[in-house]
Parts: sequence; C-alpha cells; structure tokens
Amino acid sequence: MNADKIRRAAPNDVPACARVVHDWATQTSWMPDELPVDELAKLISDAFDNREMWVAGDPVDCYMSVDPAQNKIGALYCSRTGQGIGKRLVDKAKEGRNFLWLTTHRPNTAAQRFYRREGFEVTAEEPPVPPDTVPVYRMEWRA
Repeated sequence: MNADKIRRAAPNDVPACARVVHDWATQTSWMPDELPVDELAKLISDAFDNREMWVAGDPVDCYMSVDPAQNKIGALYCSRTGQGIGKRLVDKAKEGRNFLWLTTHRPNTAAQRFYRREGFEVTAEEPPVPPDTVPVYRMEWRA
C-alpha cells in the first residue's frame, strides 16, 4: 500500500516525474515527440519552488503539479490508471480551494471523462502553448 501513498514531491523526485511525463507521451499515438527526459526534468525543476508537487509510487509513477498562484493543475500523469490514484491526487489539489482549472489535450478523451467525473467542465478551446502543438480544452472546477 506504500506505493499508493501520496506525498509531497522532493527535489530528488524530479527525474522520475520527468520520466512519467516522457513515457506517457511516447506511448500516446496522437502526441508528437516529447522533449528529452533531461529537458523535461529541467522544466519541472525550474518550476519546483513555485508549485505544489505531489507524487505516488515507489518508484514514483504518478505525478501532479499545481500552480497555487493560478489555482491551475499544470500536470497530472499516472502510469497506473484505474486504481484511484489520479482521483486522490485531484482531491489533494482541491483541498482548501473552491476553484481549479487545467487544460487537457483535445484528443485525450479518457482524461476528459476522468475530469468530468471529478466535477470539471469544459469552458473553452485553446490553442497549444509552445512547445506543445496539440490543441487543448480548458476545464474548470468550482466547489
């Protein structure tokens, strides 16, 4: 059960978080080539001090980043789906908040179903933010 424990990420978790993102992207047919793991790790590391980052797994295989200034879930990637870990991460992001928003890739219908179950609604279609090239939906949750 310790592998399912959600905990605050530590700086030494950054490479594993980058690996989770990279592996998801390379296993997703509609996703263009992802940045190399070391570049993803640098992006995550650069944002680390300004984000709430949570992880699960031993080794880490689920990762969420929340920008508290914007109330935005900036990343939620989980290698193990269907086990309730993503829901528990979203519940963690909701703690103490009455509003959250995120973007999800338009082709990612599984993520959209998940977020709808968690109370998020599509509020807009947005162009991709470089280096991303896939259009996204903005989804919002209100308590």
